[in-house]
Amino acid sequence: MGTEIKLKGDKVIEQIPSTKDKALRINLNENIYGTFAEIGAGQETVRHFFRAGGSSGTIAKAMSAYDKDFSDAVYGIEKDGRYVTESRLKKMLTFEGQLIEERLSREKHPNKMFFSYANTVATIDFAKQFKGHGWVGIRYQIEPDEDYNEIIIHIRFKETDVRLQQETLGILGVNLIYGAYYKYNDPKRLLRYLYDHLDKDQLEIDTINFSGPRFAEVDNRLMSLQLVKNGMTDAVMFNPDGKNILPAAILYKKNILAFRGSFRPVTKVNMDMYEKSLKMFLNENKVDEENTLVIFEITLSNLRSDGEIDERDFMDRAELLCSLGQTVMISNFQEYYKVVEYFANYTKARMGLAMGVNNLVDIFDEKYYRHLSGGILEAFGKLFYRDMKVFLYPMIGENGEIITSDNLKVHPRMKELYKFFKFNGKVVDIVDYDPDILEVFSREVLNMINHGKPGWETMLPSGIAEIIKEHQLFGYDPNKLLKISN
Repeated sequence: MGTEIKLKGDKVIEQIPSTKDKALRINLNENIYGTFAEIGAGQETVRHFFRAGGSSGTIAKAMSAYDKDFSDAVYGIEKDGRYVTESRLKKMLTFEGQLIEERLSREKHPNKMFFSYANTVATIDFAKQFKGHGWVGIRYQIEPDEDYNEIIIHIRFKETDVRLQQETLGILGVNLIYGAYYKYNDPKRLLRYLYDHLDKDQLEIDTINFSGPRFAEVDNRLMSLQLVKNGMTDAVMFNPDGKNILPAAILYKKNILAFRGSFRPVTKVNMDMYEKSLKMFLNENKVDEENTLVIFEITLSNLRSDGEIDERDFMDRAELLCSLGQTVMISNFQEYYKVVEYFANYTKARMGLAMGVNNLVDIFDEKYYRHLSGGILEAFGKLFYRDMKVFLYPMIGENGEIITSDNLKVHPRMKELYKFFKFNGKVVDIVDYDPDILEVFSREVLNMINHGKPGWETMLPSGIAEIIKEHQLFGYDPNKLLKISN
């Protein structure tokens, strides 16, 4: 595979080395030395280094413990009996890294930067129903006397041929090792370079985590955001601790209740909607609280400011939601039916969407579905399939009346369709809402914070105003308030 050239107009902006050139550059660096351990798709990455030439200076060992008993004897037993897991990958990286330290004397190799590269993957099955996925990672040094850094990613194959998946994995592995050594000072670019000589139709990267001294300043939530922004995946998730989590692992067979919003900032209305809809959802048939996951979703379009994604703004919102103990999802799903489709990939259990009246009215707007051959009917077939319900939070109308599912207005052409879903119990009202907070809006709170106006604190959940002030989130400036007071 030859060198790629990226153009902007007629101007060459970047030359991308071929996969062979990348492997060769690593091989010719006399100080990079380590182990390749690959399970599940053949020794696809190390093959590139063998073929590039000069590999004896790089490869200490290449192995593939395919047999499960043999793998257990080397890396230990997995309690859950699963081998394509992050836990397995980390054991492989740690074990191989320690082994090279034990077997090679630092006195004899004072300038060596040791590494262990590993992958554990499952390629497409014989029936071609499951396309396959895997964990890929590298544990490595940038200086001989420095602690180890780590980059771990989770991938999903999109190709439907085992051989093609193997080749894709090999190229990805070379890109990761090359990026780890030569692009570590710019993690965002390193992320993009993982797709050198690969197409997004071949591979999805849905989780990434950086750790170690060279990545001490890297916030992995921002790296997750890059995955969605760059089109590498449709959605990423992180837990209340702010750590990236694999969507497939946390969504698997769960009952899911999701909230979409800007959460800029999260208000009492958001939390009232959450608490009341969750109470109703848990009363649904076949919904077990222990097997229920609540997700606060922010779409990419909700993160854009003047066409660009404001990363600081994103972090502000993430910080607050995490402080409230919530699991956060960032997605590029414009339409609600795509969210439901995404969840349906991982669970057949009950689902619920909590939303305000305005959001539901938007769902019944045909203009959002013109790209679908089946139009709005196709979208609604995907949105309301099986046991999905919408929990509807009321709003105050222009004349001061409370608008619910009974008196909201959709386009005349959509009236009968709306009646059908309401009659069949797919849209249910949240009735025990707090009427005193219906006039609280995020945009108004944000405006008050930005302009130093007093009183916004009472519109937010307990403890949130203190966090905003302490970390000066959303443009909060105590000096603005002082000027107004004076």
